[in-house]
Amino acid sequence: MTEVKKIYLAAGCFWGSQAYFKRIDGIKQVVAGYANGQTEHTNYQRVAETDHAEAVEVSYDSTQINLTSILAHYFRMIDPLSLNKQGGDTGRQYRTGIYYTEQQQEKITKAYMEAEQTKYTKPIQVELDPLKNFIIAEEYHQDYLAKHPQGYCHINLSLADEKINLPEINIVK
Repeated sequence: MTEVKKIYLAAGCFWGSQAYFKRIDGIKQVVAGYANGQTEHTNYQRVAETDHAEAVEVSYDSTQINLTSILAHYFRMIDPLSLNKQGGDTGRQYRTGIYYTEQQQEKITKAYMEAEQTKYTKPIQVELDPLKNFIIAEEYHQDYLAKHPQGYCHINLSLADEKINLPEINIVK
């Protein structure tokens, strides 16, 4: 029996995020889009003015992979200390963020981020907010790296194939 849930992740350019998460067992679908902007409509040309982040909608079977594992992959592929910049991409549309749709996702993510913060002396720059105004990106952005294997990507996609080490997290009920 499957139980599909969704989490929304901004990790800089959505091309690499989509390609990375599609390689992970238990992930059912990954859709490139724009999240947590100020309007209900945007597109690639307007994303900076509407303050949306390039993000991916990750649909996962929670009986096969848990949110903690997804977060471990997420933090593996980003620079969590970088503000509004990942790889060669700069601007608020390339900020990092985790956008949840369920209270339990918020609790798990907060606990995970607290554990992750212990690795650093500087504060983590990853937003944690409820999802708002998610807009699916244009078709030419969907599976971009599969269509254009030589396309730009700052994410090391081979990391998706490596074993993940999960931290101990303490979730407050």
